[in-house]
Amino acid sequence: MLRPLLRAAALAVCGLTACTAVPQSPPSASVSGQMGPAEFQALPSQPADYRIAYGKDPSQFADLRVPATPGLHPVAILIHGGCWKADYATLRDMAPIADALKAEGVATWNIEYRRLPQPGSGWPGTYEDVARGTDYLRQIAQQYQLDLDRVVIVGHSAGGHLALWAASRKRLPPTSALYIRDPLAIRGVVDLAGPGDMATEIAVEVGACQSRVVEQFLGGSPADVPERYAQVSASKMLPLDVPQVLVWGDHDNLRPMWLAEKYARAATTAGDSVDLIIVPGLGHFEVASPYSSAWPKVRDAISFLLQPQ
Repeated sequence: MLRPLLRAAALAVCGLTACTAVPQSPPSASVSGQMGPAEFQALPSQPADYRIAYGKDPSQFADLRVPATPGLHPVAILIHGGCWKADYATLRDMAPIADALKAEGVATWNIEYRRLPQPGSGWPGTYEDVARGTDYLRQIAQQYQLDLDRVVIVGHSAGGHLALWAASRKRLPPTSALYIRDPLAIRGVVDLAGPGDMATEIAVEVGACQSRVVEQFLGGSPADVPERYAQVSASKMLPLDVPQVLVWGDHDNLRPMWLAEKYARAATTAGDSVDLIIVPGLGHFEVASPYSSAWPKVRDAISFLLQPQ
């Protein structure tokens, strides 16, 4: 389990993060109780340092933030959620976390991707976007002084699913439409209330997303296209062979706790290092806010995974 290691490294991570406090909450942000999507999306953020296209589609771009300090910078790849729907969310959702990590000395690469019903979204396009966006760091690392030996992925909700998948894609069979021979190496994953199994997600999708979005996204049910569910669900490609930290609010009514517990058990049984961190009093959106009580735990998990080996 990773949690004892996080505790043991509490002093070590201060070298990277300077042990900064939780950012002061803006007047509009709720740090206790149930934050809704509108309140979550109203959290303040600063413009990114650079917006860079990794493909030709209007949704194939990412925002890069780079600390002002000299030297190579560790990188956190950020992937937003929103039920894989264009109307629900954009990469703006992860901008507050990006700002907070930049202040800690961590560069962030906040990925946008094609979402339903945009042309090319779903299977396989959305996954191709996440893969291409992740690997595009190789094209810009030298220019922006990015340390590709220290890269983690952080995703919220549907983005947590995509983050786990990005770390698992090295286990795809060569026959897969999503197979890439040499994907960028990832140090670890911080999943903020995101599903690790798409077939299991069907049990909660209507309550969480107001539609049967999984079947639309993957082009059918698990019975119709079982190979697609197997190739996009991290739970079907265990072990991932990288540490995974799952952060969940115990009042999450969109992605119930049992989803996290089921995935954590499967990953641990497969031999992966998995830490399930349950934050009392928080719902689905607070875990992705740098103004909530979850943030020190998220920050420390990222910092620990980025420590030089």
